Amino acid sequence: MGRSHAVVFCGMALLLCSAAGAYPPAVGIGGKSRSCAVCHAETGPWVDEENTIVDILDGSTRSSLRQPDGRFLLEVPRGEIRTVITVIGRIAGDEAPPPVRNAWLYIDPRRIETGSFSKFAPGWDVTLPLSCRVVGDKVPEYPGAAVTGLPMKIRPGDSAQDCELELQVMLTSGESTKGNPNAWLKGNYLVRKLFLDVVD
Repeated sequence: MGRSHAVVFCGMALLLCSAAGAYPPAVGIGGKSRSCAVCHAETGPWVDEENTIVDILDGSTRSSLRQPDGRFLLEVPRGEIRTVITVIGRIAGDEAPPPVRNAWLYIDPRRIETGSFSKFAPGWDVTLPLSCRVVGDKVPEYPGAAVTGLPMKIRPGDSAQDCELELQVMLTSGESTKGNPNAWLKGNYLVRKLFLDVVD
């Protein structure tokens, strides 16, 4: 495991640690927790959908992959690499205090209970399926918004099949301390769907 991957892994593990002190029960990573909500209470001020940004942009065209039904669709020719940008946060002019950092994880929910370390869709290569990032990125599509925005490369290999992923998100604030995370962490949990379509 490279240093950058170790930092990402440790950040997510700390963010998702449970009140019982188990380390780490992180969703589909070191344990079998179904979602962030298994450990974390909904105590943040970011529950209103109209002011919340959860978007996935095409890295080349910068257009949103959101479909009319609300899910996201990424079509990729087999063997080719596509870049998407995960954007999470709050709109410009939002009256609620902005989140300090956002955590997210792309996961195939069918694999949470498996013994595999990777819980991304089988057969798909991916560079950064999870992250915990401080708010403050500049995303031209959302001027003035308090967001994080990070690129991720995806490639369907020979065995990749169409599948639906969950994008599990937590908007959070608070300074990390030992003990029960709900004593210091304020957050809201959101889920979006990303459909991966292999083009042969």
